[in-house]
Amino acid sequence: MKFCVIGLGRFGFSVAEKLGENGMEVLAIDSNVAIIESIKDKVTQAICMRVTEEESLRSIGIDEMDTVIVSMGEDFAQSILLTALLKKHLNIPHVIARATNKIHANILKLVGADQIVSPEEERGVRLANNLSFPFVDLVNVTDKFSITQIEAPEVFVGKTIEELHLRKTHHVSCLGVKKGEEIVIIDYNYVILEADQLIFAGENNALEALVRL
Repeated sequence: MKFCVIGLGRFGFSVAEKLGENGMEVLAIDSNVAIIESIKDKVTQAICMRVTEEESLRSIGIDEMDTVIVSMGEDFAQSILLTALLKKHLNIPHVIARATNKIHANILKLVGADQIVSPEEERGVRLANNLSFPFVDLVNVTDKFSITQIEAPEVFVGKTIEELHLRKTHHVSCLGVKKGEEIVIIDYNYVILEADQLIFAGENNALEALVRL
């Protein structure tokens, strides 16, 4: 897979760096020389340039990319124009654009963005959820459904997953148990131990009820 990240602010830099760590082919673009210098050894290629025209983009091979991430969210107008150019003229298969607010997101969708990310809003939602629910590492799958880590309730200790009938009695599924830094997948024969850090999936209200047992 070939990726291009345009705009290396905090969000764009972290995306490009992580893609590189994951072994992906990454082209990173920014107009700041210092930023390009700091990321050039972390990605396949780093180019310092102002992205303004179709020809300049073609000259660096952006039309060969599978996915382009437009991450200069603060520059409202440029991100919209660039997204439209990538989709309608360069025919990039998958364009992900960063939005700073809902109006920005709606316009990006209109000009063809395949996926919108709003990191600031998502961080705010995650913080609010973590403050609202007594969970560890809450991951929202949808607004109402999450995956989280919960210490085994006392009433679960010594019982197997099968004996608990979790889906029927608590409307959740147990996906695994955390052992050190690893998540170990468990089956219905697993006997729950005291202080086990279990990974559950379910609707938020069901998870909240579970943690209060």
